Amino acid sequence: MGIKVKAMERNVSFDKNSEKWAYVMQAELYSKLPASKVIQEAATRSGINRGAINAAWSAIGEVIKTWATEGHSVEVPGLGTMRFGLRSMAVADVSKVSSDLITSRRVIFTPNVEIKNELARTSVNITCYDRNGNVVKQVTSGDGGNVEEPVEPENPDVV
Repeated sequence: MGIKVKAMERNVSFDKNSEKWAYVMQAELYSKLPASKVIQEAATRSGINRGAINAAWSAIGEVIKTWATEGHSVEVPGLGTMRFGLRSMAVADVSKVSSDLITSRRVIFTPNVEIKNELARTSVNITCYDRNGNVVKQVTSGDGGNVEEPVEPENPDVV
């Protein structure tokens, strides 16, 4: 199994009077697995009682939430670290600094090297759909992360 990607032909023109069609890729979203399924799988793999894993799962979630809201970067075992952050506008005058400058609050996840390497080794399956929803091409990677040979740019001076 690999990462499923769909490439949809879409009008990418910003000019309302003209069209520019291009294939836009995005990963297909899978269903959200409920915590109960994850807990059951962890109990099966570890041999630990499901109730004990459920209690630990809840406790770990609370600890991560508490420490992250205190400003810590918290390790998620086997995956990486997460922390809270924000985006904000900048001002030159210190008297104008306020929480009104914050435009969004974010959860920032930084994967560890092992998970990055696993992602690089995971195959990618791309299905291309034209503007009418018809499948026009399918591509599957079979090597170390490359889907196929890189396409030469139409204009070599533009990267």
